[in-house]
Order: sequence, then structure tokens, then C-alpha cells
Amino acid sequence: MLDAICMFDEDKPVTYSVFKFQKLSDTDIERYRQSLICPECHGKAYYRKASLDGKAACFGSRYHQANCKEFKPSQAKAREEQDAVEVNQLVVDSDALIIDFTRRPSIHGSKASAKPVSKEKSLQADQGQSEIRESDEAYSIVAESAKDDNSKTENKSQPNLTDDKRVSTQGLEKLLHSLLRGSELAESELWVYTDDKYRWRAKNLFVNFADAEPTENGAPRMYWGTVSHIDKAMQWLNPSDSRDVGIPIEEFQTSLFNRFNIKDRRDIEGAGIILFGKCFWNKDKTRKIIQLWGKDISRVFISKLDD
Repeated sequence: MLDAICMFDEDKPVTYSVFKFQKLSDTDIERYRQSLICPECHGKAYYRKASLDGKAACFGSRYHQANCKEFKPSQAKAREEQDAVEVNQLVVDSDALIIDFTRRPSIHGSKASAKPVSKEKSLQADQGQSEIRESDEAYSIVAESAKDDNSKTENKSQPNLTDDKRVSTQGLEKLLHSLLRGSELAESELWVYTDDKYRWRAKNLFVNFADAEPTENGAPRMYWGTVSHIDKAMQWLNPSDSRDVGIPIEEFQTSLFNRFNIKDRRDIEGAGIILFGKCFWNKDKTRKIIQLWGKDISRVFISKLDD
């Protein structure tokens, strides 16, 4: 994608060529890069700087419409489309879904189907955090608050996996890819377990960064979208989907980068991301912060772009 429209000033959109955009000052690039859209389908776009090994700067988008002329099929996009098909089928065939946070990324070209399971590991709370209280007591409170607001006829007793006849399991990779490709998961009534006891309606659990809001009682959600860029110190992720959301990673930066082989800022520009976390305001209430739950990197998945 050689051009992108900058909507920083929505009354005066500006179309930039990638050659013109990369010549802007570092300050302007950081200011504008979260406001880019595809000039054809108006999907949210990203900017990737030139790499040290000679890869050119470029614009791109993971939100192209299928009929957009800027949408260029690739093996990665084909895998993502297949993951969306698989998850859509899972939504139809299952009574409940357990998120398997331990599932490693699949080997490209392989096809892993959802399978019934009994129980998964419970969430391991990090009681050392001051802003996120994750003791068993606190989690019980937020889990109760996360019950479907429209399910007044639901059984109010503690949900149990044995209540569901068809329980499937899926890892974060395919869930993220399906969401990026417009699967029905985020709007479905499917029960989704984040551990062996607590369940949520999918439509209440999966939240795009653009719709992120601090939750009552600190209830966690599965936040997803794409990364616009990372700050120069590589301690904050900035989503493409919203200008006022930030994801701090300083406290687990090394382990996160090792897990996803991130060595340079360019490695994460335009990447897809999903994480289980809590949304809250900063002290000045000028920015919403999404904190990874328990600082546990098994609860985050990053889908990097193919180079």
C-alpha cells in the first residue's frame, strides 16, 4: 500500500504517499500514525518504518475489505481466513468454549480442530499489583459482574463446565485471527470460559480496543485489535484502533519479546494482538490503560506481519 489517508484532523484529511510520510519529523509520524486509513476501503491502516536490513517503509492494513483493491492475498491472510471459518463453525457447533492460554502457535499449514476438554488451569493471580487486585476474592467479584446483563433467566448458581454438553477449546492465535477477519465470535451468545469456573458471554468478553472502557469492579476482558506502534523505549504498545488507549509492557518486556521474537520497533508495527486484561483510567483520566492480567504473558498473543 503506497498511500494512506491521515484522519488526524477529520475535517481536513490528508493523503500521504509512503515516501512523503517517512520524510515527516519523528514527532509528526508518532502523532499521525494512529490516524491512518486505507484510501480505498477506509479500513484502519498502519505505517512500518524502513528496516535496518533494507526493507522499505510501507503502509498496510489488517482491516481491508475483501473486495478492496489494496487487499493482497498471502499465505498469512489465507491462514487467517481459515481460522475465521473454523471459529465461526465452533460458534455454531459448541455450547461453550474454553480459552486454552497454554496452546502454542500452530505450525503453518496445519489444521487443528477444536476438541472437547474437561478442565483447565485456574487463573494464577499476582497479588503484588497495587492497581489491579487479583486475589481469589477480587476475581470472584469481577467474574460475577461479568455475567450477561441480558440473562436474567440464567441460573445464578456458580457455572460449571459440566452444565455444557458441547465444550470446545481454542487458543489465542486462532481466536485473534478470526476476530481480525470479522468472525461472529465477538457478537455471539456463546459461553466462554477463561478458566475452569468463570464464564462470560462472548459478546461481553471480546472487546476491540476502539470500544475499550474501564469496567465496573475491575472486571477483565479479552481486548484485541492491531498495534500501531511502540514507543521509543519499547515500554508501551499503542493500538491502531484508538488514540487514547495504551498497553504497558515494561515489567514483562524481556519475556514478551523473547516469546514473540521482537527485536526492533518495526517487528511489532501493524501486528495483531489479543490479551486478557483490565482497563482503567490513568491518574489524569486522559488515557485508558489496559494492563495484562497478572503480568502473565501466556494471556497475550501477538500475530506479527509477514516480512
